Amino acid sequence: MTEHYYSKNPKTESRPLHWDYTLRGKTFRFTTDRGVFSKNEVDFGSKLLIHTFHEPVASGPFLDIGCGYGPIGLALAKTYPMRTVHMIDVNERAIRLAEENARNNQIENVTIYESDGFERVKETTFAAIVTNPPIRAGKNIVFHLLEKSKEYLCPEGELWVVVQKKQGAPSVKTKLSEIFGNVTVVKRDKGYYIFRAQK
Repeated sequence: MTEHYYSKNPKTESRPLHWDYTLRGKTFRFTTDRGVFSKNEVDFGSKLLIHTFHEPVASGPFLDIGCGYGPIGLALAKTYPMRTVHMIDVNERAIRLAEENARNNQIENVTIYESDGFERVKETTFAAIVTNPPIRAGKNIVFHLLEKSKEYLCPEGELWVVVQKKQGAPSVKTKLSEIFGNVTVVKRDKGYYIFRAQK
């Protein structure tokens, strides 16, 4: 079976990369590696989600599902220092990188841990859940993450999702409307959609 960035324990030989990137006006020093998603730069979808997201009215922590080496979760943690950001991924190499990147960027208001979906998530009152979902894992997995997200949001909590039109944005929008009874297209750019649904 071909290995993917959502593999639990990538066997690809490790070859770390180090580079700087500016998100929301703040410069980050990232360490990335083979076997994780978008290792050479912050991908367009994640960057669009980071810059489009705005703080919800609900109080409580945030959750970044499929955090990878950490650009979304760390950018939001640095932007909203009074919030705790939980960052989860099934990829153990990605989790190690996210932890390293949190340390190297002096970001302490994060809780980073390996979890296959919501398997190890104990908090159930998130004010916001953000995700650039693993589309290549298949629609069933992605839709399951969207469905479970509602259970882990507090009242008025928000789910933010980025997805490309060609990778199923219309079906994701329909699914979010079915789950939450509402969905807003917050942003469209270069074929990418940012959706927000509120509990």
